[in-house]
Amino acid sequence: MVPNLPVIHTAERFVVVNKPAGMLSVPGKGPDKQVCAASLVASMFPYASGPLIVHRLDMDTSGLMVFALDEHAQRDLSAQFERRKIEKSYTAVVCGRVPAEAGSIDEPMRLDVERRPIQIIDPDQGRPALTRWRLLSLEPDRSRLELSPVTGRTHQLRVHLAHIGHPILGDVLYGPQPQTARSADRLFLHASYLSFLAPTRGSTVRTHSQPDGDSALRVEFHNAAPF
Repeated sequence: MVPNLPVIHTAERFVVVNKPAGMLSVPGKGPDKQVCAASLVASMFPYASGPLIVHRLDMDTSGLMVFALDEHAQRDLSAQFERRKIEKSYTAVVCGRVPAEAGSIDEPMRLDVERRPIQIIDPDQGRPALTRWRLLSLEPDRSRLELSPVTGRTHQLRVHLAHIGHPILGDVLYGPQPQTARSADRLFLHASYLSFLAPTRGSTVRTHSQPDGDSALRVEFHNAAPF
């Protein structure tokens, strides 16, 4: 059975999809890991040419992804990510009650070469990693946050939140977590906002997605401000 990949916006040169949790962004190793967001986009848009991939989400993370549909669009969108021109934020539910309304986590990270794919905080040899967060709501034993990664390190949000003592609910890779978190059926991390400049057109595309379902998805278009 082919998994569902909701498409929230299609343009001539790119498409924005809502990747479900548990789906790979790109093909993995082995014949059983070839079905992924990229392969589904390729099957839905057979006229696409050149590399589709612009960025990735962890398999356990759901939410918004943009794919290019031609080589020039892929270069354009990739350059926007590399130059940090893309605006993006995530919604996460974390264990415990955070002690402030907002904050930032500025902790260098690197791969733990003996425990791949685990990432660790390393002030001496790690690459710079910065995450900004804002409190959305509090519950008795958890907090709902908006997370805005300034850098894009592997597992950055998961590592940073665990580092400050508030691991993301359902994240069994970085812990420890209370029993309620270990029994969660998924990682409570969703890419909920993505904004970029449309290739060629130059207009700003702002996409929104709520983690509780496809019905809340919406897209906004804005003309780029003149320089």
